[in-house]
Amino acid sequence: MAKRVSMMDGHVVNKKPSPSRVRVAVRLRPYMEKEEDKACVRGLDSQSLEIVNWRNQLETMQYQFDAFYGDKATQREIYTGSVCPILPHLLVGQNASVFAYGPTGAGKTHTMLGNPNQPGIIPRAVRDLLQMTRGENGKPVEENWIYSITMSYVEIYQEKVMDLLEPKNKDLPIREDKDHNILIPGVTEKTINTFSDFDEHFIPASQNRTVACTKLNDRSSRSHALLLIKVQKTQRIPPGRQLTGKLYLIDLAGSEDNRRTGNQGIRLKESGAINSSLFTLSKVVDALSQGLPRIPYRDSKLTRLLQDSLGGSAHSVMITNIAPEQKYYFDTLTALNFAAKSKQIINKPFSQETTQAPVQSTLKRPRDDLENSAPSKHPKKTKTDSAEESPDTSREKKNLQIAALDSAVVERLLKLDKILSEKGKMENKLLSTPKRERMALLKKWEESQLEIERLKEKQKELEEKALAAEARMEKSNNSDFEFSDSSVNESAFRAPLKTRATSTAKAKKVLRVLPLQGVNQNAKEEGIAVVEKKKRKAHAGRENEPSWEMNVRTDLLKNGREKILNLLNNGSIKELKSLQKIGDKKAKLIVGWREVNGPFKNVEDLASMEGMSVKLVTSFLKANILSIVAS
Repeated sequence: MAKRVSMMDGHVVNKKPSPSRVRVAVRLRPYMEKEEDKACVRGLDSQSLEIVNWRNQLETMQYQFDAFYGDKATQREIYTGSVCPILPHLLVGQNASVFAYGPTGAGKTHTMLGNPNQPGIIPRAVRDLLQMTRGENGKPVEENWIYSITMSYVEIYQEKVMDLLEPKNKDLPIREDKDHNILIPGVTEKTINTFSDFDEHFIPASQNRTVACTKLNDRSSRSHALLLIKVQKTQRIPPGRQLTGKLYLIDLAGSEDNRRTGNQGIRLKESGAINSSLFTLSKVVDALSQGLPRIPYRDSKLTRLLQDSLGGSAHSVMITNIAPEQKYYFDTLTALNFAAKSKQIINKPFSQETTQAPVQSTLKRPRDDLENSAPSKHPKKTKTDSAEESPDTSREKKNLQIAALDSAVVERLLKLDKILSEKGKMENKLLSTPKRERMALLKKWEESQLEIERLKEKQKELEEKALAAEARMEKSNNSDFEFSDSSVNESAFRAPLKTRATSTAKAKKVLRVLPLQGVNQNAKEEGIAVVEKKKRKAHAGRENEPSWEMNVRTDLLKNGREKILNLLNNGSIKELKSLQKIGDKKAKLIVGWREVNGPFKNVEDLASMEGMSVKLVTSFLKANILSIVAS
């Protein structure tokens, strides 16, 4: 495997990168024009297709690629056949790239994003990467390695790199480091540990992408979108190797014929920028396929970001989307010619591995100087001799060796040696601790925590007993007074109970004083029994309390549930925010969950979302149904 190792003092290439050809797949969009039966292209087998020759309608031209997917191919087939095989390269520190190319309206965005019923390449790739790095029950796949996954999402709009995760970051620069890696300084990076984390960041960012309506597409992409998934694999034990793999998922905007799209004004300016960047991309592909000395990567922002994917260090897959209708003939022909040239491009992937070089001390010890100056006087000792030598003898020799140095230097060296020796002993002690002893220590610590919790509970019980005894004492004292008026305010009897807000220290003090005041054990037990009886009575009252649903008519309850469920499945973010206890964040989470998992079957399905519990769903349902009934 080709590998590039990065040390602290520089970068070293161990082996030559192994060549890897750009894999090209073609996907044929289903026929959309029902009134026309004429198609200009058709598939022959799983790798080849043919298109009518525009010079002679009786002839056809055949193309062969790595894969051909007909109009009935599913999203799963495309992902499994072309994208899934390149994901394991990320775990060994190599880069991978997947981008969709084709004319506008050919289905590029559908291929990359998909819909809740048919997820596209992006959600499937992210989900598989999370499963590959986390394993079962969220544990790491490899015991001695730690995985970290981050995401960045940008768009290229009119030759400006815009941060979709943070829209305030506009016109970001593109740089190249000393190892020829392309990067975007200042771009936002979000850590993702679960697929819900990805949804939380990706769905709002996708809504920030620039789209517009044209005559050919209701939501036409007006920019090139690039999602970067970075996978870092770090070794827990020395030498602390780190492998970094990057996955580029790119949704290119389609080339446009303004005579058919009807673009005017700002739409015309956008299509001009799109066509210009795609023309530069075709020049880069021509230069790479012909082996020219200069590759015009820097002529556009798009080709600059694709420098790793085309002729760079990534395992690249290009999915060319085409349309079968006759009116898209020349767009289809141009896309197939571009794909045929891209198939000849050779990339050179390598593993990006970094490791920390051993730190060498610049201070030469005096002992080494003495050994180098007079090797015959200091013969090399065996292990037996060094074992028999006492610590006092070795310390005396060390002091003799540094006696010739300045006194201030000697003092500093001795202090440093002492600190390093103590630190080394502590580290060696920790490293030499057997696993069984560490487990025993952990178990003992857990038992001590449980004992602390038990003592806290016992202390709480003692405080309650003290408060009950105090209440009993106050009650017995107040019983000595006679009140002739039966309508005396009840607060006069409750006044002594205000002392229940006493602190722990006061409660303990009461326990020591009570025996001196003549409060016997029977009074204590009687007071505790009264408190327990009141608790049981209050608990029984709560259990017998009728549910809020019993107070609502059945038809109103059913009607309210249907309205809420309909709004959860069909409502926009603004409409969802009109519900009680639903804010902007939860509304976006509901829309994301709905796109991935489909419509809600009942309102209680909200509990399966992250951040929602059964108790919250019950409160949400109660508030909204009562609001609907009141209105």
